[in-house]
Amino acid sequence: MDFRQHTVQCASPTGLHRMAYTEWGAADNRRVVICVHGLTRNGRDFDTLAAALAPHFRVVCPDVVGRGKSGRLLDPNAYALPQYVADMVTLIARLNVETVLWVGTSMGGLIGMALAAQDGTPIRKLVLNDVGPLITVESLQRIATYVGVDPVWATFDEALAFVKLVSAPFGALTEAQWHHLTETSITQRADGRWAFRYDPRIAEPFKAAFVDKDIDLWPVYEQIACPTLAIRGAESDLLTR
Repeated sequence: MDFRQHTVQCASPTGLHRMAYTEWGAADNRRVVICVHGLTRNGRDFDTLAAALAPHFRVVCPDVVGRGKSGRLLDPNAYALPQYVADMVTLIARLNVETVLWVGTSMGGLIGMALAAQDGTPIRKLVLNDVGPLITVESLQRIATYVGVDPVWATFDEALAFVKLVSAPFGALTEAQWHHLTETSITQRADGRWAFRYDPRIAEPFKAAFVDKDIDLWPVYEQIACPTLAIRGAESDLLTR
């Protein structure tokens, strides 16, 4: 099934920025699913899921600002949940719907939790993939080893090997799936080398706020009133049993 690519203009304290999103299914379908990716990923992670849902839903997969084909923020300190939530409210307004269903992986789940906890939230059902109300210090330490490092590779195969390494908790993917995750998250520079599409400065607020203990988000989670499904990957350290 074909998809469409669009952008929406969003605001931050230091100016305007573009947020790109991929859309699947009938544009006039009022049943909308928003799928939001993890910290360094992008909306194309959901291609397989979106294609499966598209006969029944309008599926929208944004690239959170600083990732994928979206613009970058002038102030890296704004790469944080308040900005991401504000951008999603702008996106939902662009879609011209009153309610949405939400699928969030990792950071995308945190954005969904924060929005779902608000009075008057547009989220009617929430799926949390590999994230919950407690973020383990082990996962934070693992993420801190690679986020913002901004590596470059001489060949696509080198990039593929790196993605496999840092994304090992994704599980036993096929070679075709690893190839897709890689090709949609890297770009070839003018000198022929490959690099990630995301702004390495997204790491600055992450590392500035880094703590040596678990992050407790139960006060946010307990404000969520909509039906919520949590999906836990057995090989992941982000969400404990």
